Amino acid sequence: MEDRQEQISQVVVTAVQMRNIEKRIFAAGMPVVALMEKVAGLIARRILEIFPTLLQNTFSIPPSLRGSPQAGGSRIGILVGPGHNGGDALVVARELHFRGYQVWIYSPFSKLKELTSQHLQYAQSLGISIYQTIEQLPDSDLLIDGLFGFGLERNLTDPIASAINQLNELSVPIYSIDLPSGLHTDTGEVLGTAIRATHTFCLGLWKLAFFQDQALEYLGKAELIDFDIPLADVEAVLQDVPRIKRITAAKALATLPLPRPAVTHKYKEGHLLLICGSRRYAGGAILTGLGARASGVGMLSIAVPESLKSLLVSHLPEALIVGCPETETGAIAHLQLPENTDLSSFNAIACGPGLTRDATPIVQEAIAVDGPLILDADGLNILAQMGAIATLKKRQAVSVLTPHTGEFQRLFPDVTDTKHDRVKAVQEAAAQSSAVVLLKGARTAIANPQGGVWIVPESTPALARGGSGDVLTGLLGGLLAQAATKQIPVEDIVVTAAWWHSQAGIIAAQERTELGVDAFTLTQYLLKALT
Repeated sequence: MEDRQEQISQVVVTAVQMRNIEKRIFAAGMPVVALMEKVAGLIARRILEIFPTLLQNTFSIPPSLRGSPQAGGSRIGILVGPGHNGGDALVVARELHFRGYQVWIYSPFSKLKELTSQHLQYAQSLGISIYQTIEQLPDSDLLIDGLFGFGLERNLTDPIASAINQLNELSVPIYSIDLPSGLHTDTGEVLGTAIRATHTFCLGLWKLAFFQDQALEYLGKAELIDFDIPLADVEAVLQDVPRIKRITAAKALATLPLPRPAVTHKYKEGHLLLICGSRRYAGGAILTGLGARASGVGMLSIAVPESLKSLLVSHLPEALIVGCPETETGAIAHLQLPENTDLSSFNAIACGPGLTRDATPIVQEAIAVDGPLILDADGLNILAQMGAIATLKKRQAVSVLTPHTGEFQRLFPDVTDTKHDRVKAVQEAAAQSSAVVLLKGARTAIANPQGGVWIVPESTPALARGGSGDVLTGLLGGLLAQAATKQIPVEDIVVTAAWWHSQAGIIAAQERTELGVDAFTLTQYLLKALT
């Protein structure tokens, strides 16, 4: 049974869902003012923990001077919006003032919510300086952004848009409360302009924008401020809606390593067939095979053009390398499997890396098999030519697609644009194709045909190199082949493989820098990611 903190850390909500959850909390009797005090107190505490240069020995400052310029120390600017996000920021301002910091407030709006207005009035009574125009603002060592929280939908216009642009130009860390002001809560779209935060405190539950690629350069380092939302309220709002979840380390490691009984043999631990490679792209077959090796699959067979057989044997001596007749261009002409073996003999098939489109008949043959199938790279390009949705609808067995954005658009030209809302796009694609769709990106998203979505919450730009996706295909194929003998849900396997691949990249980048993580090196870090 997962504990509450782990369950909360997996939940991702839209603006409407978050608003409905908060309504339930307030309807149950939680005063808005009490929740604001609690949340702002948690934020103030985290700011002091994260930004160590703010720490002062406040006991050395006489109470009469605390918060005044004569006290010295760090200067903190608080950006205050008209709603409760601004109220949160004002409570943070008050708490930092009482701890002895020089605090000033930027409040450009004439109309504020009642509670926010009261906090502003109290801040003024404490002698905290309040400014209404960007030109008046004094220097600061840190800015705290409380202009807009979740739910913003309209583009920002001047003068606030111009003010945000000027604030972004300052060489000062900016900590945003809930969401950088100017981002759409669900899509992560920049609404005219947005704060470029150094750090963002997401309040209560993760918002969808945190997992949209277009928002990432504005979020900085993100963390969840858990203010004890009751799980019952979350469940009540989300119960009839397909869930969007973050894959956490605890969730992934609950699946890995895949269980093995004390008495077993190689075929009980899954038999994977990789169909990959061509004379032109031999490396794709090697990298896919090395990814599969790391999965621990019991038996690995790799079908490649005959001219690549000796090369594959040298890299993967434990695998059964199946040399196949090839075309004049060096692609697989037709499969030539061992005696008494056909495509239905395998627990899973992964098809595509390095094939070239000259291997179209091979991909068509693999798609026709009644068994778990992963398509990647040229496997996806060939599927797109065949008509992805109509073709996949005919399959009775599990289909897993692993496209990057370009491949996704070729497969599903009529679904939501991935640049606008990649989570919605992958949901629509999975529903229409009846496949599990893994959309690669800085925040990889995986959807099942029922509408559920899992998101890998962290990655590294180091993985943006040729061959990284081939490694994922092999790793996923090996896990899927093993899962077929262990009754583990397919989507759990796909999500776990994506998380594992990402973690290997992160660890490799930490040890070798981002420039040092080529795809071959990545394969050497897969097992390190589990230790």
